[in-house]
Amino acid sequence: MVVAEVSRKLLREIEAGNETGRERAQRLEFIRTSTLIVDLTFDIAAQAGEIDVKMKREVKGWGLADSIVLATARSAGAKVVTGDDHFRGLKDIAFIK
Repeated sequence: MVVAEVSRKLLREIEAGNETGRERAQRLEFIRTSTLIVDLTFDIAAQAGEIDVKMKREVKGWGLADSIVLATARSAGAKVVTGDDHFRGLKDIAFIK
């Protein structure tokens, strides 16, 4: 999910003239080699559904992808490192800007 979001963002940066195809490929390869990609399991998906219902009541613009990312991090005992304002103030987050 996150790789897809980053890939999309980098493609938009290419369209805007701020990134090249080669730079995009390098950034994606860095993600591949420096992170652990976790499969979406049944349990994570079920937890994401619970998170989604709760967070949509509390955070305007909260999306299912946000819920999946948060459920995945929680299942791994990890933190989400993000600058996405939807996550601001949550305990499982390392917020960057």
